[in-house]
Amino acid sequence: MSNIVISGTGLFTPAESISNEELVSSFNAYADNFNADHAEQIAAGTVLAMQQSSAEFVEKASGIKSRYVMNKSGIVDPKRMVPRLPERPNEAQSIQCEMGVAAAQEAMRQAGKTAADIDSVIVAASNMQRPYPAIAVEIQDALSIKGYGFDMNVACSSATFGIQQARDAVSAGSARCVLIINPEICSGHLNFLDRDSHFIFGDVCTAIIVESTTTATSHEQYVIVDSKLQTIFSNNIRNNFGFLNRGDESGTGATDKLFVQEGRKVFKEVCPAVAAQISDQLELLDISPNKIKRLWLHQANLSMNQLISKRVLGRDASADEAPIILDEYANTSSAGSIIAFHKHRSDLTSGDMGVLCSFGAGYSIGSLILKKV
Repeated sequence: MSNIVISGTGLFTPAESISNEELVSSFNAYADNFNADHAEQIAAGTVLAMQQSSAEFVEKASGIKSRYVMNKSGIVDPKRMVPRLPERPNEAQSIQCEMGVAAAQEAMRQAGKTAADIDSVIVAASNMQRPYPAIAVEIQDALSIKGYGFDMNVACSSATFGIQQARDAVSAGSARCVLIINPEICSGHLNFLDRDSHFIFGDVCTAIIVESTTTATSHEQYVIVDSKLQTIFSNNIRNNFGFLNRGDESGTGATDKLFVQEGRKVFKEVCPAVAAQISDQLELLDISPNKIKRLWLHQANLSMNQLISKRVLGRDASADEAPIILDEYANTSSAGSIIAFHKHRSDLTSGDMGVLCSFGAGYSIGSLILKKV
């Protein structure tokens, strides 16, 4: 049986970036305005005053220094604090399609593939801008790819879960080559008025090509040695936005219609679960942790990655062993581990192995053992 490989990746990075200093400045200006407008209620104890934030607090809490966004002006405007992304006519290419095509074209160039070589398109992301028609089918049409496409959502684990679906499709013979795309506009579901989370997310799009070694021609290929998926129900990361919201007008504009999380609980519960999954997976494959050259982990929080790496390797990981991109990109949901893989793999040699892993709401955990051809 032929091996299934990742033969190319692509990355679309938005043109605009927001530093911690810029983001905090707009947040603090909003807080000042809010406190001034509600001075009497705050004094009476019926309204809580908004606390100021700082760039130092953001970096210490997360490891994030900046983030790329599809629109900066709306986010840093203290009178708005929401990205400004006008709706496009149905006849125009959607914003997620535009991002996806750009990332896909780089992945296709890396893999040496044309539209005629690809049979399936999977868009795997935390948020879709519409329920239907599927963004995947729109991208499929924009790239002139035949076959089929569909959208899927497993929150921050969408990319690794998507790679598993692609691997299964190629293995079963239902597709020769699959294109997975992760168009994440995380700024759209982020509450920029919440001091504890307004800094977490950024926007980006990644793409991955999965195919058999019998068709792969790229100079850089990674065999998917093994993949493991796990989901555990939890309310500690949640977003209640959905098509049924209009059935109860009392919830319109409520903060639970955006990203909300119990950060400390997530840290305490997710880190050991991720480390255990990777360790168990390696043990079952009889692969010693010291054989792992690289950990391409989900880029949510620096402390999480450091703890998971230490538990898997049995020691602190070096910057080369567990590369971090969240300082520049912030948390980009499903795309984070793919960005790390895209940017930090060229130095590996034939036979080197690494772990590509994502984790997030659900909870969901997806881990892939990869080996460079």
